[in-house]
Amino acid sequence: MEFLETDTLEKIHNRNLDISSYIIDDDHVLIAGELKEHNLIKVHRRSGKVFEPTIFHHMQIQMIIKTVELKIVDIHVKIPGAPHDELCREMEGSLEDIKGLVIAPGFTSKVKKIAGGVKGCAHLTTLLLSMAPAALQGYWVFEGRNEQESDNDYSDEIEKYLIDTCWAWRKDGPLFENLKNERSEK
Repeated sequence: MEFLETDTLEKIHNRNLDISSYIIDDDHVLIAGELKEHNLIKVHRRSGKVFEPTIFHHMQIQMIIKTVELKIVDIHVKIPGAPHDELCREMEGSLEDIKGLVIAPGFTSKVKKIAGGVKGCAHLTTLLLSMAPAALQGYWVFEGRNEQESDNDYSDEIEKYLIDTCWAWRKDGPLFENLKNERSEK
């Protein structure tokens, strides 16, 4: 398939994820995530109900991460808007058992076990699982914000969090080979 230009197509739906990292103190960062889903055209349901264009889902998650171990020490969920407001807002406490988890390999399966299916909300789970790699990026920026931090050797962390997570960081690729060479030079 060719990449299609969308300028002339009618856009009917949009999902935005916005995830930002903030410094709280020398040991903690706040990861704030927001999911907004817009229906951009009038929608007719089988029930006969008509929905005008609107923000259909609006979910927010804030996590406090202890940077040394990438551990979630606190989490807060807010649902400003959802199609079934009252029922959906019951899910604001559904991620409490995420507290204490470390963002590391296996995190996704643990989250799905805790908050997947009928135990949680698909939209909150989607947002949370998108926040985990963003938290890792925020951690790297947090750790590299000071000049003295740039002298630290993060090769063990790189291997733990990045190796075999994508094509560029595959174990038999050039980035991993460079990492091994840098380690052997030290």
